[in-house]
Order: sequence, then structure tokens, then C-alpha cells
Amino acid sequence: MQDNAHPMRRWRLALLGLGLAGLLAGCGSESSGQAQAAGNGQAAPPTPGQVMTLERRDIALDKSYPSLLSSENEVTVVARVSGLLEARQFEPGERVAQGDSLYAIERATYQAALDSAEADLASAKAERERAQRDAARYERLLDQNSVSRQDYDDALADLQVARASVAQAQAALDSARIDLDYTDVAAPVGGAISLSEVNVGNLVQSGTELATITPLDPLEVRFQLPQADALALRRQRDDKAAPIAATLSRPAEQGSVAQRLEGELDFLGSRVNESTSTIEARAMFDNPEGRFLPGQFVRVSLEGLKRYDVLAVPEIAVTEGLMGPQVFVLDDEDKARSRTVELGETAGHWLIIKGGLEVGDRVLASDPGGVQPGITIDPQPFDGDAASGS
Repeated sequence: MQDNAHPMRRWRLALLGLGLAGLLAGCGSESSGQAQAAGNGQAAPPTPGQVMTLERRDIALDKSYPSLLSSENEVTVVARVSGLLEARQFEPGERVAQGDSLYAIERATYQAALDSAEADLASAKAERERAQRDAARYERLLDQNSVSRQDYDDALADLQVARASVAQAQAALDSARIDLDYTDVAAPVGGAISLSEVNVGNLVQSGTELATITPLDPLEVRFQLPQADALALRRQRDDKAAPIAATLSRPAEQGSVAQRLEGELDFLGSRVNESTSTIEARAMFDNPEGRFLPGQFVRVSLEGLKRYDVLAVPEIAVTEGLMGPQVFVLDDEDKARSRTVELGETAGHWLIIKGGLEVGDRVLASDPGGVQPGITIDPQPFDGDAASGS
């Protein structure tokens, strides 16, 4: 029994020895790998990254401004004469053109007044002709000493009265003709017309409101600009004679798509509103299909609005540090150093820098993911595309 136990014990000792040898070998291998990793860390090549040398530039902004559409040229149609409303010649809600006939007010009374005025004018003209003949005859008789000077002066006075009567009759005729024309109520502007305020058959007075016309094409949009934007826009308008393009947009509603109109800025105010610190602006848009209506909330975008002579970096270059927004700046040895910055406005894929950087700083302009302070950067030329920053 003892002889048989010895081989078993020797076999177990052999297995224990192999396990210890494997454990020692594993520890040696791990130590060797850590040493090699440490060695690789010290000898790692610089991290490539796009680097830009900071300089001042003009940056185009991507901004839009809210506005509530209203038709500044909306007109209320009123009756200009009194009378029975005989006809309505439009369908509520349809588009009418300037000059279209909308209502008819009874003409008979005003036609009669016109006829009477024409007769009065004819009578006044006849009296003027008689007075002219009398004045001419008295002038000849005066030359022959056949009448007195007083008689001749009276004839001249009658002529002046006759001429004044003709002028008065002519004015009365013009007034009567205007009143007759007002019996045909025409559209003072083009646009969409409302429901009629008065039914046919009713008696209307001068000044009675009949309907409202809302011009829709072109569409005038007024909105407010912050002072800084207005000043930049005024500088831009001074730099080029071309008009400033504008875009009117409305968000998509359920079951529809977003809609846009193209137009141009045609007015920029010169006075700051004291209560809002904004400046009024106006843009005009062609709206032939009437897709945009007064009362809708929209946004107005201006093309090419810029900030001049500013420092800016790609948006992707900015990360959040312990002290706030930061970028990585390269020192003379191309090592990355974090720099806390003060951010300004967003301009597309650019961020305007208000503080923390200076002209000539070399800024890491590509994705700073994995970059730590002190790491060496292999600077690559910045391609100028802030949107691509990879």
C-alpha cells in the first residue's frame, strides 16, 4: 500500500509544481506587458488634428426673427353716398382686383341731380354769353360817347357775375357726377374680400362699412431686429447696392409641409425702440397663391447677415471644461493646452469668441475627442470647413 501511495503523491506534487510554474509565468508575462505598454505610451506618435491660426474675419450669421403676419394695407370699404343697396357683385372670400365693382347703390336720385346740374350749367353759360355780348356792345357805345361810363362798368360787372355762375354750376355738376360714380362701389385695393356687412336691400348712409379687403400679394411683413443685427445689416447694405434677400417660412402643421416665400428687405428703421431696444424692419414677399395669411406666426430670415471683424472657431472645437467652455490651443512644442473661452453668437457651424483667445493663437479646429492637456498634436492644415471638423 505504501508503494502504491508514493506514485500518487508524486503525481500530485508534479501537478502542483506545474500550476505554480504557470502562475509564475503569468505574473511574469503581465509585468512584461505593462512595462511594454508603458514603453509604448512614452513612444506614442503625436495625435493628428486640424489646426487653425486664429485671425479676425467676417462671419455670416444664420438667424431668423419671429413675426405675426398682418396686412398693413388692409382697407375697409365704406359707402360714400346714401341710398338703397341694390346689388352685391362678389362672393365673400374671393380675390378681387383694384377697381372691381363690389356694390351698386340706387342711381336714380343721383342721376337726376346730375341732369339738373347739367341744365344749370347750360343756363349759366347762356347768361355768360349774353353778358359778354352786352359788355362788347357797351364798349363800342362808350367809344362813341353814346353811353355813360357807369353803364359800361355795370355791363362788365354783369359779365363777371355770369362767369362766376358758370364756374359754380360746373362745380355743382362735378360734385353730382362724383356722387353718381359713388353709387358704384369699387374695390380701392386688390386682395381677399370678407363677408358683406350689409345685406342687399338695406338703406345705407355715407360712411356705412360694407366689407373689408385684405391684400395678400405682395405680402408686407414687419418685424423687429436687435440693435446689433440692425447695425450689421445697415453696414452690409452700405457695402453693396444689391437688395438684401429675405425668406419667409412657416413650420409644418399636421398633415402638411413647411412652406417658404422668397422676397427682399425694403426698409430698415433708423430709430431704436426704447422699450424693446430693437429696430423695425420690413420685407416684401410675392404671395400669388395666398399660402400665407394675416394672423399667422412666421419667421423671417435675412440672407448674408454678418458680424464683422470677429474671432471665431468651428463649433466642434469647443468642449465643456471645469471652468466652462474651452478649446485646445497648441504651444510652441505643439502640445495641447486647454483654454477657457467666452462664447458669443452661433453662426452656422461657427462660434464667435468674445474672450479667451487672441489673434495668432493656434487652435485645434477638429474633433477634440480623446485629446488631453499636454498631449502632442501633429498639426494638419485646417481645410476651412467648420461643418466637416473630423
